[in-house]
Amino acid sequence: MLIESVELRELRLPLVSPFTTSFSTQTERNTLVLRVAGSVPTPNGRVDVVGWGECVALGEPLYSPEYIDGAKRMIQLYLLPMLARVQAEGREVTAETVGALLEKVVGHRMAKAAIEMAVLDAELRARGESFARYFGATRTRVPAGVSVGIQPSVDALLGAVGGYLDEGYVRIKLKIQPGWDLAPVAAVREQFGDEVLLQVDANAAYTLADAQHLRRLDDYGLLLIEQPLAEDDLVQHAKLATAMSTPICLDESIESAKDAADAITLGAASVINIKPGRVGGYLEAKRIHDLSRAHGVAVWCGGMLETGLGRAANAALAALDGFSLPGDISASDRFYTEDITEPFVLRDGHIDVPQGPGLGVEPILENLARVTHDTQEVWPA
Repeated sequence: MLIESVELRELRLPLVSPFTTSFSTQTERNTLVLRVAGSVPTPNGRVDVVGWGECVALGEPLYSPEYIDGAKRMIQLYLLPMLARVQAEGREVTAETVGALLEKVVGHRMAKAAIEMAVLDAELRARGESFARYFGATRTRVPAGVSVGIQPSVDALLGAVGGYLDEGYVRIKLKIQPGWDLAPVAAVREQFGDEVLLQVDANAAYTLADAQHLRRLDDYGLLLIEQPLAEDDLVQHAKLATAMSTPICLDESIESAKDAADAITLGAASVINIKPGRVGGYLEAKRIHDLSRAHGVAVWCGGMLETGLGRAANAALAALDGFSLPGDISASDRFYTEDITEPFVLRDGHIDVPQGPGLGVEPILENLARVTHDTQEVWPA
């Protein structure tokens, strides 16, 4: 792709209800959207095209070291100038080379992923090829799970879970933390039965000293416990895995295929949550999928409260064969009254995978304008 312009928008989308985890409470989703315009060579000549990318960094560095303002500066001051230098040398940028071209910059995977996503979207739109086909997806819809934040009371939790089950979600994930774990899990099991696919997510809220306490979760037939310990505690996760029958799933610990390989080798995870933004993009996400599948490790696609842009790409990725567990690909109305794209709708517990060129969805400009907090033209860099 020959990049000609890049527009960076900061969005603020109000959530339908507060979303509380062990590290924060969100009442709105701040996110970055990139619009990359340029031209792509095709057998019939160059085609002008626009691609869209979404940066999933949060407003504050609480889930990961990246955050919105930092990602904006990183994209504008470092990443795009590197790509501009490549073009100045007479070379074009491709989705497959974005990662290598930006490798000199340490970390900042979410910022890099947003650029890769936009370039890939543009290239695929020019070729008339969908994300799903490009990835090699075999399904046209994916089972939808829902993430339920920490609630003010057990009764409130039961009401929320009951509502999501009535809507048709096929898997429930409960956010947990010390002081909010055994009682809510027990209450959900008692109220809704053992047939509900149920898992929990600690977002690194515990230490290995809590192993005996966490073992009590084994009584509830959970699909998995996600990221119970700190992100750099692979060895400790391996030790915890030997002490529990509930499968250990890693999220924050996995930032690359190398991290996934290390975790599998150590026995630190029997399940991996793949979040494309966290690992540097959809191409690295697919590499983690391929590696995990080769080693018999289950994977599922996690969510970061994406808009319809990121949700479309996640659905396409989750349609690969190796994604054997329902992911966090919920309907748009789980978090937003109005999405920036046509809404994703839950049908029979599933979300349809877009089949159109590229992401298969585009922002509705009126919706986009309503939630845009700031817009910058950041190319030429």
